[in-house]
Amino acid sequence: MGINIKLEIFEGPLDLLLHLIKKAEVDIYDIPIAEITDQYITYLRAMEDLDLEIASEFLIMAATLLEIKSRMLLPKAKTEGDKEASAEEDPREELVRKLVEYKKYKEFAYQLKSIEENNVIFFKSPDIIDDIDNSEVFFKNITLENLMVAFKKVIRAYENRYNDRGKIPENIDHDEFKIEDKMDEIRMLLKEKRRISFNRFFERASNKIEIIVIFLAMLELIKLKEINAIQYESFGDIIIEGQG
Repeated sequence: MGINIKLEIFEGPLDLLLHLIKKAEVDIYDIPIAEITDQYITYLRAMEDLDLEIASEFLIMAATLLEIKSRMLLPKAKTEGDKEASAEEDPREELVRKLVEYKKYKEFAYQLKSIEENNVIFFKSPDIIDDIDNSEVFFKNITLENLMVAFKKVIRAYENRYNDRGKIPENIDHDEFKIEDKMDEIRMLLKEKRRISFNRFFERASNKIEIIVIFLAMLELIKLKEINAIQYESFGDIIIEGQG
């Protein structure tokens, strides 16, 4: 029996697998691997028939699915009591783990998109800066855009250091890191040393959520006129200075 497939654009093989699992209305933790593998291969063949380029990661996933399918068909080991070994690893386990992690990442991305579409943004209130000259006190030789570029570099450096691209924590605890606490930490650091490199504030961050909270705390302190963001040389390090 043929399978009617609507060729949609998927971000990768995991995205396609999630689509097939949702369409089949099956439990992600108990994937009927034979059925899903057949549907996945049929989808790739449909892409070939339409002369669409198939990325290498889709082909690698196809090979992985076929391997899992083969392992599922092998007779399972027996114990002395003629029972299946309970400790035997499920061939689907690694795939399920990746799918669950990707699903959380995708849902989190949808949440961020929803926030953006609803215009929920952080911004600098217009009454904080009285005039143009006053703005130079808090952003000397740089702009807020420069600060955002520096922040993105911090995120990339963290990802490269810990090989943590795209990973989302198992549970996102909104109270794990608070902006108010990070504001206090920044105040204490600047009390001990009046000038600190922008990057130094993120060196001990345990994950990307903490990095984001630290950055938001920094923006809040700039808005409150408690700290300055300064770049003394072109393309040099951004320096955070305390007002006290």
